[in-house]
Amino acid sequence: MTEHSIQARTGGRRHGQEPGRGGRGRGLARVGATVLASGLVAAGTLVGATAAAADDVTQHQGGAVAVLDGLKTYGIAQLNNGKGKPQDLPAGLFEMNVDGGGTLKTYCIDIHNPTQDRAKYLETPWDQSSLGANDDAGKIRWILQHSYPQVDDLAGLAAKAGTGPLTEKTAAAGTQVAIWRFSDKADVTAKDKNAEKLADWLQENAANVAEPKASVALSPAAVSGKAGERLGPITVHTDAGQVSVAPPADAAASGVQVTDKDGKAVTQAANGSELYFAVPEDAADGSASLSVQASTSVPVGRVFAGLTKSQTMILAGSSESTVTATATATWAKKGAVPAVTAEKNCAKGGVDITASNSGDEAFTFELAGTEHTVAAGETSTVTIPVGEDEAYDFTITGPGGFKKNFKGVLDCETAGTPAPGDGDGTDTQTGASPSPVASTGTGTDNGGTTGTDGDLAATGGSSATPIIAGVAIALVVVGGGAVFMLRRKKPQISGE
Repeated sequence: MTEHSIQARTGGRRHGQEPGRGGRGRGLARVGATVLASGLVAAGTLVGATAAAADDVTQHQGGAVAVLDGLKTYGIAQLNNGKGKPQDLPAGLFEMNVDGGGTLKTYCIDIHNPTQDRAKYLETPWDQSSLGANDDAGKIRWILQHSYPQVDDLAGLAAKAGTGPLTEKTAAAGTQVAIWRFSDKADVTAKDKNAEKLADWLQENAANVAEPKASVALSPAAVSGKAGERLGPITVHTDAGQVSVAPPADAAASGVQVTDKDGKAVTQAANGSELYFAVPEDAADGSASLSVQASTSVPVGRVFAGLTKSQTMILAGSSESTVTATATATWAKKGAVPAVTAEKNCAKGGVDITASNSGDEAFTFELAGTEHTVAAGETSTVTIPVGEDEAYDFTITGPGGFKKNFKGVLDCETAGTPAPGDGDGTDTQTGASPSPVASTGTGTDNGGTTGTDGDLAATGGSSATPIIAGVAIALVVVGGGAVFMLRRKKPQISGE
């Protein structure tokens, strides 16, 4: 019997904190101690069978993927953490560059967490971020819709809000301050009087509106079945009018096609379209992927979460940008034929690993000391506990080259809820020196203060970054011991 590993590398849990608890800015000494004291997130055995070609994808439900380009348009805010003199920090718009083309403008919804230079971000549903448990999430989207940069008539905005003259910088600062009051429940004010009046007006008038649609997503992201069948359906979710559909890269050789429910080849799709993999009956056991793509403006209010630990953002504006989503299919002639997906579960403080089984044998796996069996034609979900702010990286492998990779950071809370013994939870990790990603010379408020000079804290980064990087290396070493095994479920025989 051959065993194949599922490796989970995770960070350390903060001292005195249960999984899923919030609370940041507790000091680097505590972080270092936590790494040494940390236990593994989960351990166990995943038992099953499949035959498939290699498939290595990161966890992403689809949409825009972007790289942080820095804090571009901002003024100055003051954060009162209840511990003496208020802390000055820049408040305003970040920009991101979209993979494949396009630019995004975002505000922060995570004041107590620094950004990391050139961090990669993924478009993310609200329920996989701190907004999922925030009753005021819809008010944040209302603010985005009714302020800068969506409203670029600053004279009209000033007249409506009764603020006095606004510049791009003061409008951005006032908007960010209003957002922080709802996203982080922060006691924060804008230093510029007109920016502060704008923040007050936005806060007082904000109304709850619905979460926006994804720019593009596919569900489920993985399907399975037998050769000779159409595997699916995979439903397209998109805010774009139309998306292009790309077939598997080796479609000409394998004969696998992407079709609709009637078996007609598909090259274009729209919101609600159902896609299938049509696998020839004589196809060898294997797997294939399809992708959908569009050039569209990402809907205002979509959350962007860091693939690594970095401040969570919310979209305020988008150019025409490239958005994509991918789904995979696995097939085999006999035995268990699983499809495996992963999704953050903020409500349970972990990552859901979902296994469906389209084969003719049971798919059995053991995880964290508990055995689970997915009968033929059934689906089962297991939640792997991951501590708040912890990085995870699950690589799932199996017979025939089957491979899935799911990685990210569980960032489901702001620092509004302190861990036991950690004080009032209002410490901030905005850093004691200017951000390495903040642009110079663009953040002057009406009082003549420059956002990147002087003794200002910066939400864009932290002077502790080199130490955090060292901690991250330690986390990989510590977390590398969490191993899950994947193998074929067979009757016990001698020598196995």
